Amino acid sequence: MRTYYLRSFGCQMNAHDAERIRALLEAEGLERAEAPDVADVLVYNTCTVRKSADERLAGHLGTAARLKREDPGRIVLVTGCLPQAEQDDFFRRFPFVDGALGPQNLQRLPELLKAAVEPAPPAGRPPGYFADGPAMSGDLAARRERPYQAWVQIMSGCTNFCTYCIVPQVRGPERSRALQTVVAEVRGLVADGVREVTLLGQNVNAYGLDLRRGGRATAPDFPALLRALDAVPGLARVRFMTSHPKDLSPDLIQALAELPSVCEHVHLPAQSGSDRILAAMERGYTASAYLERVRALRAAVPDVSVTTDLIAGFPSESDDDFAETLELVRAARFDAAFTFVFSPRRGTAAAELPGQIAAAVKRERVERLIALTQELALYSRRRWVGRRAEVLLEGPSRDGKSLRGRTRQNVTANVSGATEPGAIVEIEVTGATSTTLRGRA
Repeated sequence: MRTYYLRSFGCQMNAHDAERIRALLEAEGLERAEAPDVADVLVYNTCTVRKSADERLAGHLGTAARLKREDPGRIVLVTGCLPQAEQDDFFRRFPFVDGALGPQNLQRLPELLKAAVEPAPPAGRPPGYFADGPAMSGDLAARRERPYQAWVQIMSGCTNFCTYCIVPQVRGPERSRALQTVVAEVRGLVADGVREVTLLGQNVNAYGLDLRRGGRATAPDFPALLRALDAVPGLARVRFMTSHPKDLSPDLIQALAELPSVCEHVHLPAQSGSDRILAAMERGYTASAYLERVRALRAAVPDVSVTTDLIAGFPSESDDDFAETLELVRAARFDAAFTFVFSPRRGTAAAELPGQIAAAVKRERVERLIALTQELALYSRRRWVGRRAEVLLEGPSRDGKSLRGRTRQNVTANVSGATEPGAIVEIEVTGATSTTLRGRA
């Protein structure tokens, strides 16, 4: 085995897991290939939060099955949330897969690779390493895509059990890494040239809660972690995601307002604007409580960008319920939104609820949500025209005529007059679309 091909799907946590997978494979002596047909080992890092992710994976695994038929010595491995959720059923669906690994056991990837290479017993199931406990891979090394940006996992798992969400089943319960461990990792990243870190957790606002429940009454919370990282010399930017609205505390809002390195962006999934649907989702807040948190954010943090997730067509959602979601979107004035149709996930409570919504109705509603959120996003971006913004340059723009970067508000900006990826520059904003800014350094 000399080369590997890796394709990853899903959230930022999966993107960070993919960096760890690359580091583990390259530590075994494999080199990265850019296409599956020229690789000896094919690795697919999966998501199962929504049906669309399963469908995209199925297409890629169809290619893997063909390549496996053409070269039976090629190894096909699947990691991440989908095999963790399905386990034995996964191997029945995809019998050509040589091994699978849940997200809580990434450190066992070399072991999985070795077992997949060795001939399996005729009646034996392909090797698979799954776990019911908390994730164990937080301290693994990562092969970063950019030298000046890094993901940093501060916790794993979730204990909220929203009725539509499979994450607690596949990622396990909340488990926070020690503050000293996170700070030491960030210090090492800064020494290696990193200027911006993004803190990751299914609910970063809950950081430290598990430690305090476990008897460490003085364990730090998330605002304390932000303050500790703001004090790291040379660290220019701190981002984080994702935040649960019920745990967005006044102390966190104060930290956002006070700490120079913490970027003015909060991703705060609302999911619905109907109190009845929010209760059925078991989200733990009302629409009015959500909007109060948004108002508090905007009052305390000038130019804060508030982005969100929204679900259309949750079981029993009526026209009135959906109208309340549209009203919440207008009231919150979101700077951007990820909109989804409800996708029933086996093993979640919502998959068994009565009143499942027809696909055509869900599609019509999500299209209305997209139109409204794009209108608000365009308004938000246009407000920056004629102003100045700080941009961390990431690389060439799509047209190759300028550099692309992101503002502190997490908005993509195409910048002319700049030549150095990794630099933080001030730009004058000259134009805007619903998704990007354009400006001169």
